[in-house]
Amino acid sequence: MRYKEALANASCPNCGGPAAIGEMSFDEHHLRVENARLRDEIDRISAIAAKYVGGKPGAGVAVASAAYPPLPPQSSGRSALDHLGMPSMFGGAEFDKPMVIELAVAAMEELVRMAQLGEPLWVPSLDGETLGEEEYARAFPRGALGPKSPELRSEASRETDVVIMNHVSLVEMLMDVRQWSALFSSIVSRAATLDVLSTGVAGNHDGALQLMSAEFQMPSPLVPTRDTQFLRYCKQHPGGAWAVVDVSLDGLRSAARVGGHFRRRASGCLIQEMPNGYSKVTWVEHVEAGDDAMVHDLYRPLVNSGLAFGARRWTSTLKRQCERLASAMATVPSSGGDVITTAEGRRSMLKLAERMTASFCGGVTASTTHQWTTLSGSGAEDVRVMTRKSVDDPGRPPGIILNAATSFWLPVPPSRVFGFLRDDSTRSEWDILSNGGVVQEMAHIANGSHHGNAVSLLRVNNANSNQSNMLILQECCTDTTGSYVVYAPVDVVAMNVVLNGGDPDYVALLPSGFAILPDGPAGAPDAGGSLLTVAFQILVDSVPTAKLSLGSVATVNSLIACTVDRIKAAVVVSPGDNTGAAANR
Repeated sequence: MRYKEALANASCPNCGGPAAIGEMSFDEHHLRVENARLRDEIDRISAIAAKYVGGKPGAGVAVASAAYPPLPPQSSGRSALDHLGMPSMFGGAEFDKPMVIELAVAAMEELVRMAQLGEPLWVPSLDGETLGEEEYARAFPRGALGPKSPELRSEASRETDVVIMNHVSLVEMLMDVRQWSALFSSIVSRAATLDVLSTGVAGNHDGALQLMSAEFQMPSPLVPTRDTQFLRYCKQHPGGAWAVVDVSLDGLRSAARVGGHFRRRASGCLIQEMPNGYSKVTWVEHVEAGDDAMVHDLYRPLVNSGLAFGARRWTSTLKRQCERLASAMATVPSSGGDVITTAEGRRSMLKLAERMTASFCGGVTASTTHQWTTLSGSGAEDVRVMTRKSVDDPGRPPGIILNAATSFWLPVPPSRVFGFLRDDSTRSEWDILSNGGVVQEMAHIANGSHHGNAVSLLRVNNANSNQSNMLILQECCTDTTGSYVVYAPVDVVAMNVVLNGGDPDYVALLPSGFAILPDGPAGAPDAGGSLLTVAFQILVDSVPTAKLSLGSVATVNSLIACTVDRIKAAVVVSPGDNTGAAANR
């Protein structure tokens, strides 16, 4: 009788449930075991994070144990955070670490489920997979961040692709803010790691947890950037798959904070190892964005559809950049003569081109750090200018630099615009720098499966013999979501150092170029119209303290207007006209 009574009151030391067999359902048993596993994981991370709170490791574990009772199941309609108080978390630089850890764990669970579930949660469409909002509300009654805000617009998409990078290297790049921002330089304009709560277990990033900030961009001054702070949590799952999840901290602090117009719900990727060094990546992008009044009408369909910042753009960029990295590591010689004779020279030239393209993307957006001034113009073709002072920057010439950009619509498919702008034989039709000279490709490095992805070194043989020949470094890249043609004049002596394997970081560059996007959500590279951004960076005075003259601004304004007119004349063919430059492309 004593044994029977003691057994009835006994509880499992791991999960806290009844110890008697048959006293609980299988589902309840499974849930309690899972909760116990999560508590163990939280305790481990809290012990590491305790030093950031200021207490002893033992105290950190005690706090975590007290703060994490068994989580209610999703079907209860409660968020994983509802049973905790919501104190003000951002007093200065401090915040409630245990609560943040739980948010990360809940976001990871949500991401993995969203990456694995099919219909009706995800609905196939021409532009990938879109989220069924009603099914999401049923499957995730509150989600990691709580209910969706009625004041914000939901954007959710999922994309799966195979990339040429092994899963270990990919996780490493995603968890290193410098490598991550370089990998996605066309999307991420600024990024920083604000705090590291856990570095993960020894030897890999399993359990790594970071607090980060980032600004996401579109390659046009007509689309405002999206600025956010978020947690990034990395976890290896049974079977060897890895997941990296981002989630905004907005659910843990006042909605009245600055920048409350954008928050990142559980977003990120599930990475599965494949043979021969490849990885299968399933990307989920799930955000809430506010009023799009600051987005120009030309870009509003692209932004509202979710494609501007959606999963397809992330996976397409990732795939293209992985091919680029694979090309940089290859030992295949370049074509175009004996200009590049070593693998070191090849890598140095690709590294220089990478910095050039990243600089172009970061300099053409409507970032909060940029103060654009609109010059007189008409409609969308207003030219926006911005000045910068370059001092002690080995990658830029010293002095006053003038950035100028404009975006406009073309009734021509993106593939045709891209083909025209990267064609050396027709460069003189739009490039005023070429000045009617003959453009010769001295070196060509293919860096992707698409024949349009390449880095080139061009020489302009001027028709005027009194002018010295000019070298131009150019990178062309394209994927399903957009294309770029970026170029910069380069010093002959400095370029020779690079071609011999020297450090490319000390080569001064001022990149100019083009960003080409489809004009709507159903746009394909070979159909529909194009949204073209033209941008120039020009050194207007070599003295950083000099004043910018109105004459310099007027000259750059005329340069852009002339370039735009030349492109329109070359690629836009009137109905029934088969003689234009675009007709044969």
